Amino acid sequence: MKLRKCIAILLCITVIIGFCACSKGQTGKNEQQLKWWQNTIVYEAYPSSFKDTDGNGYGDIPGITSELDYLASLGVGAIWITPIFASPMKDNGYDVADYYSINPLYGTMEDVETLIEEADKRNIKIVMDLVFNHTSDESEWFKESSSDRNNDKNDWYIWADAREDGSAPNNWRGIFGGSAWTWCEARQQYYLHTFADFQPDLNWENPDVRNSLFDIANFWIDKGVGGFRVDAVTYIKKPDLMLDGVADGTDGLSGIHNMTANTEGILDFLHEFKEKVQDGTDIFVVGEANGVPNEQLEDWCGENGVFDMIFSFDLVNIQFVNGEYWYKTRDFKLSEFKKIIHVFQQGTDDVWVPLFFENHDQPRSINHFLPDCTDKINGAKALATLLMTLRGTPFIYQGEEIGMTNVNRDTIEEYNDISSHNQYKMALENGLDREEALQCVRDYSRDNARSPMQWDMTANSGFTRGRAWLAVADNYLAVNVGSEDNDPNSVLNWYRQLSELRKEHPALIDGSFNELREDSEELFMYIRENKKEKILVVINFTGKQVDFIPDNPGSTELLISSYGDDSGDILRPYEARCYRQQY
Repeated sequence: MKLRKCIAILLCITVIIGFCACSKGQTGKNEQQLKWWQNTIVYEAYPSSFKDTDGNGYGDIPGITSELDYLASLGVGAIWITPIFASPMKDNGYDVADYYSINPLYGTMEDVETLIEEADKRNIKIVMDLVFNHTSDESEWFKESSSDRNNDKNDWYIWADAREDGSAPNNWRGIFGGSAWTWCEARQQYYLHTFADFQPDLNWENPDVRNSLFDIANFWIDKGVGGFRVDAVTYIKKPDLMLDGVADGTDGLSGIHNMTANTEGILDFLHEFKEKVQDGTDIFVVGEANGVPNEQLEDWCGENGVFDMIFSFDLVNIQFVNGEYWYKTRDFKLSEFKKIIHVFQQGTDDVWVPLFFENHDQPRSINHFLPDCTDKINGAKALATLLMTLRGTPFIYQGEEIGMTNVNRDTIEEYNDISSHNQYKMALENGLDREEALQCVRDYSRDNARSPMQWDMTANSGFTRGRAWLAVADNYLAVNVGSEDNDPNSVLNWYRQLSELRKEHPALIDGSFNELREDSEELFMYIRENKKEKILVVINFTGKQVDFIPDNPGSTELLISSYGDDSGDILRPYEARCYRQQY
């Protein structure tokens, strides 16, 4: 382990020396050397739905390997892969049974090693998803812990006695609905699960648990991975006193998120993770950190923070009155959307942020953020421009780069996602009729992002030659890689243009962010600037034409327009433009 970390330090020094020339244009705090993961694009691959090579209906590791050249064409420098570990797949891999084994649905350890090797040839790093808040109830750890109260793993999970009346220790509701506690007959105790009852929470207070998890992470670093995304990390620390919360639903329960997210003391655990896993390497770590307020960002991912970046969910939850309930939503204005982005952009002198509009848990961004009547191609290009020109590391979710949209199913039975079924049930319990509840699922189901990748116009859109585990979206004949690849006006090629623009204009990576016309409900405008250049980005977020004349137009050069031509002082519906401005 020490030899591996020493080698990584030498490599990191070499990278820093070689990259110095690229960072001279930074200003202020930004003059610090950018790391490789700040200077690239990350692509999230959901293995079950990316590409199937063996005909079993599930995507697999060789499927990702087979498309590395395609991903390289997007300028991708890292691929985040959601869990591929051995799992009963009750929650699509986020219920891990064995962190050292590969799920046979996806392939073998040799397949993973080949992926890492082939990706490295293309200067692409593989980023693994660490599910460390909980395991599957089929994990050998949990089987031993739940067998009785006298075993070596007795306190590897969170156990508690029943109340006097035999009920659960408190009134917490799990994120997937229902009590967060499940009775274990063998131990005559309840165990805690933040998510489903088959996902028991690990006890991070036990140093043996922490060290076992750190060993797992180091095992994968030794395999050659370039980083980690840490799942549900804000829930790993539980309060010392697990008291009842205020009931916030008709079920008399209190959402566990408000009771446990970001509990004081969690950073002590994560500093230990950093010391024993990350220090001395050039990997990056991004945490799924729902519940961390803006004022604590520096503690989490500042100079002395625990992670390199954290995912915040303020933007993707913008329309929810309460993030737990899909049926409680509101309309929002562009100015509100911009304000959330502005807060994070202004904070990036001290922290680095991941940029994302989609992931495996979110609906498709075209449906999520834009009106139903929006032209899907122009809308996708508008969002792509924002994603690729803000300050931070862009995370593209599979299919986002071709403008994939939400799926629409006719019945709740057609949805695979466990969360969708629980949200449907909660909506019915709170007064919605079946069609209203189903529409909430259509709008926000995780199946929207998990439907198979659309590669071409053949059966199952080229995803599999077998029967797909989840139905392909109906629009695959029009929206697919094959159709868009050679179309210069496609969403796919717009992403490629934006990727090249980032390479050609370092101000889009290391430059400052200065927003213009903050109160506009039509335009999103900002300048990215370093010592060498100023890039003006302007996006029309309406379905109508908007008059627009850049400040000092005589010193402004149009670089790209999402319409492919220059219409002068008229911005067309959802048109995005980038200009270079002279000092």
